Amino acid sequence: MNIPSSMPRLKGFRCPREVIAYAIWAYHRFALSTADVEDLLAERGVIVSRETIRLWVNRFSAHFAACIRRDRPKPNDKWHLDEVVITIRGKKHWLWRAIDTDGDVLDILVRTRRNANAAKRFFKRWVAQFGEPRVVITDKLRSYIKPVSALAPQADHRAYKGLNNAIEVSHRLTRKREKLIGRFKSHRQAQRCLSAHDQINLILRPRRYQLTATSYRHTRNDAFSLWAAYSAEMAA
Repeated sequence: MNIPSSMPRLKGFRCPREVIAYAIWAYHRFALSTADVEDLLAERGVIVSRETIRLWVNRFSAHFAACIRRDRPKPNDKWHLDEVVITIRGKKHWLWRAIDTDGDVLDILVRTRRNANAAKRFFKRWVAQFGEPRVVITDKLRSYIKPVSALAPQADHRAYKGLNNAIEVSHRLTRKREKLIGRFKSHRQAQRCLSAHDQINLILRPRRYQLTATSYRHTRNDAFSLWAAYSAEMAA
């Protein structure tokens, strides 16, 4: 296959990096399956298998997520923390998620338990990276009380019914991805998939309902430019 490329090809890969980046973009932006992405590429004359696309996604999604974390501005100092149950091989796991008040996902952590140790590990990593928040909003899970008071003693910890509705919306993308792939197969797969998926969607899915049509188009063009720049940084 001789596909024109404006970027240097990745060593050991038959397809140019633009094709690989497009496949990863489509997979995350539209929550498609690898079979769906395979058909999109086939319609454009690029014949690859769904297994190849799966390998691309597993290998390079973390690169794009890391670039987004590197370049993102410091999050708002009002955080929402929540946990949701996911089933992996018939066993309950807990997906801990943190977002700021603008709805941007800080990150996620998949754990087998829903206790104070899990809450502490989850909260500690973000205090170390972003500093203490001004406000922390959680549900009424008591496991949050000690970690928040120990790691962010100056923060205003609020745990009232209805205050954490913003993060409930953020869980929807997780449920959509989980349903599409027929549930996660392992703890590692869930962590790798969701941590990359949440970060990539920060730039690929701007909040259209909050923007005018002109602003949305500018934001979308900025996202395309960022994606192209991150594609150029890909390494084999």
